This record gives sequence, C-alpha cells and structure tokens, in this order.
Amino acid sequence: MRCRIQKILSSRGVASRRTAEKWIAEGRVTVNGECASLGSSADPENDVICIDGVALPCEEKRVVIALNKPRGYITTMHDEKGRKTVAELVSACGYHVFPIGRLDMESDGLLLLTNDGDLANRLCHPSGEKRKTYRVRVQGFSEALAERLAQPMTIDGYALRPVEVRKIGTNGDETVLEFVLTEGRNRQIRKMCDCCGLRVLSLTRVQYAGIALGRLPKGAWRILTEEELAELSSGPCKNE
Repeated sequence: MRCRIQKILSSRGVASRRTAEKWIAEGRVTVNGECASLGSSADPENDVICIDGVALPCEEKRVVIALNKPRGYITTMHDEKGRKTVAELVSACGYHVFPIGRLDMESDGLLLLTNDGDLANRLCHPSGEKRKTYRVRVQGFSEALAERLAQPMTIDGYALRPVEVRKIGTNGDETVLEFVLTEGRNRQIRKMCDCCGLRVLSLTRVQYAGIALGRLPKGAWRILTEEELAELSSGPCKNE
C-alpha cells in the first residue's frame, strides 16, 4: 500500500515526520534512485527507499523508552556542535529511536523516545492534551505568586493554557513547586517563572502522559510495558 514517504520514514524509526520532511526537502531521500519530493508517496514493500544512499531499515517492533535525562544533555540524536546528546544514553537499546518532544539542556527527568512516528505525532500534538508534571526548585517564591502562576499568561505572543501549580515544600529560601501542563511551549516553565521574578534552580519532569519517572536512576532507561504503551496510544490522533 502506498503511503507518504515521511510517514514511512517515521514508521521505520529513522526520524520524526518533521525531520523526514526536512530530509526530503534537502534531497537526501530517494525512491528507486529518484529524488523524492514533499507530498509524494511510495510502496514500502516494493519500492527501494534510501536516505543518503543507504536503504531504509526493515520495520522494527514498536517500542517506547523512558529515559531519566541528566542535565547537560541535548534532546536530539545528532548535534553538529559536538555536545552530549541523549543518543549516547540509549545507544545500547537495540532500536532506532528518537525523542518525543524535548527537555532543554539545563533540565532533567523523564524523556520518552520511540521508533513510532505516528505515536510521537499523537503525543506532541496540542489536541492530545497529555499531562506533563514537573518539580521545579526556585528562589523568590511567595504565596501570592502561586495564584499568579496558575492564571492565564501570554508569553512570546502566545496565550498559554491554564497551568496547575502547587507548593510541595520549602528549604530555607528555596521552594519546590509542582507544575502540571497540558502543552509544552519552548522553555515555558522557565519563562513563566521569569515573568514572576522567580529564579529557577532546577527543573525535573517526573511524569508524562501517565508514565512516571519513578526510581529510574539518572542516565538510565527502560522499555515501557505493553500496558503503558496502550495508555500512551489512547486519545485523539492528529489528522494526516
């Protein structure tokens, strides 16, 4: 059955659809020796699809990996600047995976990776409204700011959805807050805190779409169970 080429690439775990579209636009993808174009389709069973002259790998079993990303690692599989990437941490998993969403370099905690492009699109699409929970250690907190953080905010010209915020505890002049988001704009929590005069000391994602970080050590990963995969796969799907 013929499918869009970017969908084939993402289903084989070599890239997300967005990255696949970029590769196609750059002329790196060929079908039966001819350069592919955006919007074109192919038959994955009968056509020879190559990336940079290398044939597409055989279809893998669908897998999702939970990684406890340490600070200092870039959420990408390749970095032209030579910085440490999450690819180094999951290189022994045996699958061609890529990150679902992002965690910035200074943040740590739960990061999901998969070889299923459709699942990645579903989880990242705003219509999915998947809950993401973060523990954030800050300085400068006052009780009045809790209500302000939970109110609608506009950052970088974008009206954010309401965020759940509650205080977990204090230690001297430091306060631990829990943020629950149903979207994830670029560096959203850090920008929200900055707007309220809070200094972020650490930011850890502890849960994503019902999957908990738990006691997974820093830099370690595990493969999700079939039950966890079923939970992740539920909910609306982005249209083609």
